[in-house]
Amino acid sequence: MTTLPIDDALPGLLDALQRARRAVLQAPPGAGKTTRVPLALLTAGLVQGRIVMLEPRRLAARAAAERMAETLGEAVGQTVGYRIRGETKVGKGTRIEVVTEGILTRMIQSDPELAGVGAVIFDEFHERSLNADLGLALTWELREALRDDLVVLVMSATLDAAPVAALMADAPVVTSAGRSYPVETRWLDKPLPKGARLPDATADLIAEAVAETQGGVLVFLPGEGEIRRTAAALDGRLPPDCHIHPLYGALPFAEQRAAIAPAPQGRKVVLATSIAETSLTIQDVRVVVDAGRARRARFDPNSGMSRLVTERVTRAEAEQRRGRAGRVAPGTCYRLWIKGEEGALAAFPPAEIEAGDLTGLALELALWGAADPADMAFLTPPNPGAFAEARALLGQLGALDGAGRITDHGRALAALPVHPRLGHMLAVAGKQAAPLAALVQDRDPLRGAGSDLALRLRALDDPRANLPVPPDRGALSRIRAEARRLAARAPDIPRPISAGEMAALAYPDRVGLRRKGDDPRYVLSGGKGAALDPGDPLAGQRLLVALDLDGDPREARIRLAAALSEGELRAVHGDAIGWHDVCAWSRRENRVRTRRQERFGALVLDDRQWKDAPPDAVATAMLDGVRALGLSWSDAARRFQARVEMLRAEGADLPDFSDDGLMGRLDDWLLPHLNGVKTAEEWRRFDMLPALRAALDWDEQQIVDRLAPAHFETPLGSKVPIDYSGEAPGIEVRLQEMFGVTVHPVIGPKRLPLRITLLSPARRPVQVTMDLPGFWANSYADVRKDMRGRYPRHPWPEDPTQAAPTRRAKPRG
Repeated sequence: MTTLPIDDALPGLLDALQRARRAVLQAPPGAGKTTRVPLALLTAGLVQGRIVMLEPRRLAARAAAERMAETLGEAVGQTVGYRIRGETKVGKGTRIEVVTEGILTRMIQSDPELAGVGAVIFDEFHERSLNADLGLALTWELREALRDDLVVLVMSATLDAAPVAALMADAPVVTSAGRSYPVETRWLDKPLPKGARLPDATADLIAEAVAETQGGVLVFLPGEGEIRRTAAALDGRLPPDCHIHPLYGALPFAEQRAAIAPAPQGRKVVLATSIAETSLTIQDVRVVVDAGRARRARFDPNSGMSRLVTERVTRAEAEQRRGRAGRVAPGTCYRLWIKGEEGALAAFPPAEIEAGDLTGLALELALWGAADPADMAFLTPPNPGAFAEARALLGQLGALDGAGRITDHGRALAALPVHPRLGHMLAVAGKQAAPLAALVQDRDPLRGAGSDLALRLRALDDPRANLPVPPDRGALSRIRAEARRLAARAPDIPRPISAGEMAALAYPDRVGLRRKGDDPRYVLSGGKGAALDPGDPLAGQRLLVALDLDGDPREARIRLAAALSEGELRAVHGDAIGWHDVCAWSRRENRVRTRRQERFGALVLDDRQWKDAPPDAVATAMLDGVRALGLSWSDAARRFQARVEMLRAEGADLPDFSDDGLMGRLDDWLLPHLNGVKTAEEWRRFDMLPALRAALDWDEQQIVDRLAPAHFETPLGSKVPIDYSGEAPGIEVRLQEMFGVTVHPVIGPKRLPLRITLLSPARRPVQVTMDLPGFWANSYADVRKDMRGRYPRHPWPEDPTQAAPTRRAKPRG
């Protein structure tokens, strides 16, 4: 047997597992950990029972099981077997089972003691899939509570081992130095031109790499679409002995096997997604071409939608890809970026638990009896907002009750190998929903045919159907096979259910109602917006269900939808449709709208005038109008506000009458006075003064009227309004009316002098004073000289302190 780098670390690993029954193994790609460690555990006799090893992908699980079986000289299904979705190869004598990550969760939920299992190995844990994080949390809890004999081993290529070891009660860390051959890295000489197409630029780099090197070439691209377009761009550009092989998750297994097998002749060029970053050793590869992009699922809890985004690779991913060129011999890595760009790359990709849809996780935790993920051993706790959104959806699907506990329906959903949305649809609609569930999980078999789900279902039913575009036969074959598997797990429901009804069962938050207008824009029942392309066959549909959207947070584009009638909506969601009385301020109409609306979520199915809306409801709604329009000030109301605020500034214990203070207490002082006010125009005519006065109790009103009166009474009995808006309270009064006043008027608790603007007979300012006796004694003489010439018919006595106040002029003659 060929010696591998991991062999040197195996004695230390076995010793650690013998002592602690847990460990973290760090071993770089190519070290051989995936195939050597399980066999070493089996040979050493450390484990009583089966060894279960988790792999993140089906291809890796199959390949690992086949390689270990080959090492033992056996067929798969004897000592070594595998279990993946839709396929199982295990026997009574199987001791090592390689499974995809979701299968372990089902095993634990079915048997919390994992009877018959002696060890669980988490391979490639650095990929941080949601199922791996959940599987480790569940495994660790059952080990702590029930199975202290269970061996738990986490294996990783790049992950920092310390946090994982700490999570596992300070588990021993074993490191394998690994073996890698030198890899020369080559970067672009200059950045890609703006607007350059990734497939074309990658094809240019592949042609360059093939011309300059020898051996197989592994190309990393973000997705199947880019793989196909790059392959087309390479047509006729490579030597005849170069054979192009695609490699992605949805590819038939026979084609995947051909991609990873040694080339029988010539050179192999493998165009792969991130599926080839770890786990697999692709034979004959000496050259890596890295397009520098990765595709990830991002979930937005605000919209309740997931979307695939194409992002720059992280430094960890780029290094993983580079290492593939040095697995079996010295190699070369070509990077589709300049060297200077590397500093801007993120260090690691986000864990799926940070960016993915948490609905399945929330359902599994509810089934486990742990509603709060903080109670579980998660390396990265889920985002609380996203987790709350997931639980809200489960409640809408009937999987959780009002207290957040799992229901019998929820248990049924957890047992189905699909997303809880699709599980709910299968449980309610039965076997007839299986094709739709399988179709939604796979890639679109009719790309470019618009959004209509009915076309896809027709293609599944009849391979000879007249379709607008040629279907993807491979995708249809996979979907039909998956539909058969799902139908075997679903109940028989005798009532025929339309595709629209089934879709509405799975996506109650994505039922769309067409907005008014020419463009096919929809409001979804969950409250978000979505749109169809104007030329889409469903563009005229009033109601539809959006099964696939691009996740744009402002207005998502609908990629797959099912037509829905109102009768069908009522058939499946009648209990969630109800009448609501709406009394609310409309910013668009600048008035209170009173409507009676029949609603499903955010959708208004019927809208009628509510003629007898209660006055208190109208007044409450008008408060929102006031908040939008601002306070309606008359001069008298402003003066009253200023009087109160002056006294507050001097220490009086009075309510806050500032604009902000009043806006913050509208319910207290304004609401009782708003009866009959419904529109912006009526609000502008509204006099706030009575409401402001009523905001003070009787004692407070007395304080204001006594210490900050509204008027100053002149010796002649005239009431002159006091202006409180300036730096000091002030009045404007004709000079002659103040004759005989020898004490300056004061105001307020601190007896502040009034600011008096003395006016001429023509009511023009003559003097401003805050010391009237001083004015009489000093400045009045000069004013008198000037005023006698201008206004000779008006009295200008030499001693104004002894003169009688007057408004009158001298009689003529």
